[in-house]
Amino acid sequence: MKFNAQKFALAATITMSVAYAICTAFTALNPDLAMKFLGWIIHLTNVDKFTAIEVTFGGFIIGIVPILAYTYLGTYLFASLYNRSIQQNA
Repeated sequence: MKFNAQKFALAATITMSVAYAICTAFTALNPDLAMKFLGWIIHLTNVDKFTAIEVTFGGFIIGIVPILAYTYLGTYLFASLYNRSIQQNA
């Protein structure tokens, strides 16, 4: 089965944008719990030493742009390499 690299990359990018928006909303609504989750994810035992979280629209945009670019480029590259590998094996 061959991937349509552009559609695959676009679907992954849309998925990441929704996940990022949900994460940002969660962080804006409950910053203390978000910091606890971050600590659990990156194995920090003391997240209290970090400053308070402030979510702004500008910060949201600055954060989402590289995430979407990396997601699109990474998944497009993945699909292209996958398609090339199955053509060589056929």
